[in-house]
Amino acid sequence: MRRDSIFYKLFQQYPSLLFQVLTNPPENANAYRFDSVAVKEPKFEIDGVFLPPENDAPGVVYFCEVQFQKDELLYERVLAESALYFYRNRARFSDWQAVIIYPSRNIEQKDIYALRVFLNSDQVHRVYLDELGDIHQLPVWVAVMILTTLEESTAPETARYLLSKTNEEIPSLSSRVIIEMITTIMMYKFENLNRQEVESMLGITLKETRVYQEIKEEGIKEGIKEGIKEGIKEGRKEGREEATVNLVIRQLIKRFGKVSKKIRTSISSLPLDKLEDLSEALLDFTSLDDLLAWLAKSED
Repeated sequence: MRRDSIFYKLFQQYPSLLFQVLTNPPENANAYRFDSVAVKEPKFEIDGVFLPPENDAPGVVYFCEVQFQKDELLYERVLAESALYFYRNRARFSDWQAVIIYPSRNIEQKDIYALRVFLNSDQVHRVYLDELGDIHQLPVWVAVMILTTLEESTAPETARYLLSKTNEEIPSLSSRVIIEMITTIMMYKFENLNRQEVESMLGITLKETRVYQEIKEEGIKEGIKEGIKEGIKEGRKEGREEATVNLVIRQLIKRFGKVSKKIRTSISSLPLDKLEDLSEALLDFTSLDDLLAWLAKSED
């Protein structure tokens, strides 16, 4: 389940969600926009960036990292990328903050001594979703984030509760966005179920949601199997391959900072089934050497 992409979709729909989990949010939190930025020399991309309004005086830029897997160099990367971007854009911002979202403390990087000053400052905010409190007492958007962490045994009941709460408390336009996000999360989480079974679980019709229509039209298959098989078959194969290539290269840039033109060409030439295998395998890569070895093996 690609939780980081789900969180970034949440942030795109509702940028001020990030500040609901911080103790001291900025006064103009509702005016921030969520974006990804690129930094040259060396070239890398930062996916989770919250930019203050440009028409105000220089404001605070927030960098957000959603981390659901162990990474013992996460804080080094966050510090390096954030500081470099801030340096390159110093005139635009008065300060910068970093927010790291974990499902729980046991995923956090263990060796943090060398970064103790950075991590113990008021510039870094570590959020543990399992410590935010009772999901029934939290704002719906925050509760949706926690839904991504729940086990399959408890997720359906919680999802139905959130759907009911959304219909009762949220204006119709916003409620549709939340319903689609909940639907997306459940389709990722229960990829072994077919569409009718997921519909029955949630008490809704997935064909009425935009997420199902987008999957049907684009044919994108990212962690979703039988639940939307009918829609995938109707999708365009070329569109799926292009989307998967872009996703893989984006993930590699995020992890290793730079991907050569030669490697990009090799990835683009892979068939769809190999691309999907690579999108899962790269999660275990520790360097570009692992990628090169994987590509060489796939050609055998």
